[in-house]
Amino acid sequence: MCYSFATDLLSWIKTAQQAIMSNATALIDELDGCLQYVGGTGGALALTGVAAATAYYYATRPIPEKPLVPLDNQCPIEDGPEQVHVSKFYKDAKDGKYISCLADDARTLYQTFRKGVIESNNGPCLGWRDNLQSPYQWMNFNEALLRAKNFGSGLIALGLRPGPSTFVGIYSQNRPEWILFEQGCYCYSLVVVPLYDTLGPDACAFIIDQTEISVVVVEDDKKVNLILDKAPKTLRKFVVIKEVRPATLQRAKNRGIDIHSFDEVEKLGAAKSFPEVEPKPSDLCTVCYTSGTTGNPKGVMLSHMNVVSGVAGVFMQLGPHKPRVGDIMISFLPLAHMLERCCENGVYYNGGAVGFYSGDIKELTNDLKALKPTLMPAVPRLLNRVYDKIYSEVSRSSVKKLLLRMALNAKEAEIKRGIVRRTSMWDKLVFRKIQEGFGGRLRLMVVGSAPLSPTVLSFCRAALGCLICEGYGQTECTAPITLTVQGDFVPGHVGPPVSCNAVKLVDVPEMEYYASQQQGEICVKGANVFIGYYKDPVRTAETIDEDGWHHTGDIGQWLPNGTLKVIDRKKHIFKLSQGEYIVPEKIENAYIRSQYVEQVFVHGESLKSCVVAIVVPDVEVVKHWAIENNIPGTLSVLCSNPDVKQLILNDMLAWGKEFGLKSFEQVKDIYLHPDPFSVQNGLLTPTFKSRRPQIKSYFAPQLDDMYKHLD
Repeated sequence: MCYSFATDLLSWIKTAQQAIMSNATALIDELDGCLQYVGGTGGALALTGVAAATAYYYATRPIPEKPLVPLDNQCPIEDGPEQVHVSKFYKDAKDGKYISCLADDARTLYQTFRKGVIESNNGPCLGWRDNLQSPYQWMNFNEALLRAKNFGSGLIALGLRPGPSTFVGIYSQNRPEWILFEQGCYCYSLVVVPLYDTLGPDACAFIIDQTEISVVVVEDDKKVNLILDKAPKTLRKFVVIKEVRPATLQRAKNRGIDIHSFDEVEKLGAAKSFPEVEPKPSDLCTVCYTSGTTGNPKGVMLSHMNVVSGVAGVFMQLGPHKPRVGDIMISFLPLAHMLERCCENGVYYNGGAVGFYSGDIKELTNDLKALKPTLMPAVPRLLNRVYDKIYSEVSRSSVKKLLLRMALNAKEAEIKRGIVRRTSMWDKLVFRKIQEGFGGRLRLMVVGSAPLSPTVLSFCRAALGCLICEGYGQTECTAPITLTVQGDFVPGHVGPPVSCNAVKLVDVPEMEYYASQQQGEICVKGANVFIGYYKDPVRTAETIDEDGWHHTGDIGQWLPNGTLKVIDRKKHIFKLSQGEYIVPEKIENAYIRSQYVEQVFVHGESLKSCVVAIVVPDVEVVKHWAIENNIPGTLSVLCSNPDVKQLILNDMLAWGKEFGLKSFEQVKDIYLHPDPFSVQNGLLTPTFKSRRPQIKSYFAPQLDDMYKHLD
């Protein structure tokens, strides 16, 4: 890095000298007369260097961007005792009205896609590559539209009835065929029902049975067999994107299920060419099942208006930074979830293109370098890994640490002034490789699905040199509820409400949160709030009250400038034997600050007087400490070492004390586990939230053992 620094510095000086020749002749002329006061050649060189630096700075000086709203007052409040907060980007919001579209001819996802065809002038739409060595190839908008229409027509030819009462399933990773399927469904007002790996065979069978799906589009042989394991009687046909084995064909046939190829259905639809049946804004668009943490998944019913209003609200919040023609978005977050679906439909709406990752998340960097996207939705887990990797690399060199600290200080100072760029000296010297790892062209990143550390957010804003907006939302609200605005670079909140909804806080007395103190359960009302849970009126009534407010179960706090901070979760509360209430996620938020902790699960029982925890250590930090203290062994071995356990426990307790945890909230024992909780092992939801019942069950022996020793 030192050699690279020196080389880049020389290059920068040469550029500065060129700037003198072209932009700073007058400045040097003035300095020439002053050289005698400095003394000799050394003075001349010194002043020439100053002149070079000054000229280069003024020649390349960035202009701060004005915030879209006054940062000290980002959110107006409706009149009335409920202190309802609304968007400043929609003037009618104060009258209880919410934006549902941006144009009368773009009120459904059928219409917004066709807007993109016009906006892009039939530009590139869907991108993919056949392998990690090949470049991306592109399908233009008109071709995508024609193929989608043909595929939808093919579904009708297979016996499906057009209209929003017909449901069609899809079980596939992100790929162009996913969008052809989705838009093909909208051509005939069909309802999209995504399935995904972490649901498991039982939940997939439940969804297919509850929605009475007869046709499921499936990516490959493995996924076909997973559904066949528990296939309900309603299922009659598979449409497969990739080839399946003869044995699978026979297995399906034995169950009375036909298998057709994706291409076959397209050709069939082209031959039949059924007239399209355009959906209405109020028609059901999708039923998006949330895996949740307990029981059967809940089917969130969303209309076309719900989704388009969410996209419109985000567009207004982003202002000039919204997607546009020429933009390319990387698609890697699951299309089965609404964050990715909304982002992609927003890009198509404005004539941008979407390139799909190769399917292996471990090769995401390879895909990013090949695609060079300008837009990227992301989740905290990805950014946390980037942050951890960088700090792990620089921890071995004091020079690297110094350079990184200097670069961050300089970039963060610029960001506070409203300057977001990747052309500064520090970008070239320190952050170039990080930016190239993301393709080198990112201009906008939207982060959601889980809380993001303020430290990590500030680091990524400086290192990536692009606008990073953090949002808060739920599937039940189509995705977005709030979003940070351009110009507000203070981390630690999720911004003001978007213009398609209003937000209020309601009292949660059992947790001592009161709306009068600007704290309470987050409730949402607006055009993006879902219709209800499919065939589940009881849970719908529990979630949406008589006045149409959706109760999220999250605890929020209004900050003085009108932005929202998510501080807690209403669920997962238990009472200890002495009568004290425990909110485990609050305690976990304190302990996760420890450098030794990668993941933590806090557990307590009503018959016990204290709490304990399962801890997944940070492998790099713990190994580094072990090497410094001459303690050998793999992470599994270190997890069994009492000195390592005591080190981590002491640091956790120190963070808990700093966080203000009461004595009964501090853990009394921990169990160290070497393998992270993940979506793959069933301990995290697809949005990377802890599946608490599953974690409790998985670690039941260890939890019981800790309590036995404490007793």
